[in-house]
Amino acid sequence: MTNTSVSRTVLGNAAPLTVSALGLGCMGMSEFYGTPDERGGIETIQRALDVGVTFLDTADMYGPFTNEQLVGKAIAGRRDEVQLATKFGNERLPDGTRVGINGSPDYVRKACDASLQRLGVDHIDLYYQHRVDKTVPIEETAGAMKELVEAGKVRHLGLSEASAATIRRAHAEHTITALQTEYSLFTRDLEDEILPTIRELGIGLVPYSPLGRGMLTGKQEWASHEQGDGRASASFPRFQGENLATNLELVERVRGLADEKGCTPAQLALAWVLAQGDEGLGVVPIPGTRRVRYLEQNLGALAVELTPDDLEAVERAVPRGAVAGNRYGDMSHIDA
Repeated sequence: MTNTSVSRTVLGNAAPLTVSALGLGCMGMSEFYGTPDERGGIETIQRALDVGVTFLDTADMYGPFTNEQLVGKAIAGRRDEVQLATKFGNERLPDGTRVGINGSPDYVRKACDASLQRLGVDHIDLYYQHRVDKTVPIEETAGAMKELVEAGKVRHLGLSEASAATIRRAHAEHTITALQTEYSLFTRDLEDEILPTIRELGIGLVPYSPLGRGMLTGKQEWASHEQGDGRASASFPRFQGENLATNLELVERVRGLADEKGCTPAQLALAWVLAQGDEGLGVVPIPGTRRVRYLEQNLGALAVELTPDDLEAVERAVPRGAVAGNRYGDMSHIDA
């Protein structure tokens, strides 16, 4: 039986979905951050369920396809404990070749059926468009997603990396429960237009990479550039050259504040993200890990209470815009 000591948060108030206050990003178990580790991933997911982290995030393109299969194995026999989120839209071939972004209605339907099969479930709790297809009107994509809800294959709908204008248009077609987008002390551009928009519309926020792709943990395991770790490439400019040096200085400031609070840098960074939520905006970060020990460390963020003075100190230490480098080397896939 699940330990429900982890508190619950409601994503969205127009089409609410109750999830654990902290989620688990499963991507790195299969790709992008080094050697895939199915065994470690399954152990981490099952431990997450044991301690009450029930909001799991995957996507068809992770692997590709293998991450959904991994998650399906991990939750077998425990489906009722899970709020399961997956995504479509970054089309890839089985050999990993990237085809492009696809939001066509026919593809939406085919992608959903394939995800259900890989996951071994009869419905998806939260189904996101992973990236906005700028060649297909969002109304057409959202309309196909709406059909999935009506068919009982999907319970709630989400968008990922969508602009404020796209969010409004999709929400008019069918209620959007959550927006998933990058948000952390290092990435705050959504505060200008997107956060006010989702607050107004009653849409929850699911921040991915809330630890700056691991940099805000204060650890430097990623710096060894394990084979298959995309952070070693130009795809992630914040990890390169002078940008990296500048950003590590910011991490040291976070470490100093964390020491004062008696927590780790990762816990402080996650606590800051969590503190951006309130009754009007459910915020549920999904830090990713494939190790039980890091899952348990991340959970410590739920016990870190940041006072107004603490939040001001964090703002002074890591001012908005202080991070060096774009979050992606190619930002053309981001809806703006």
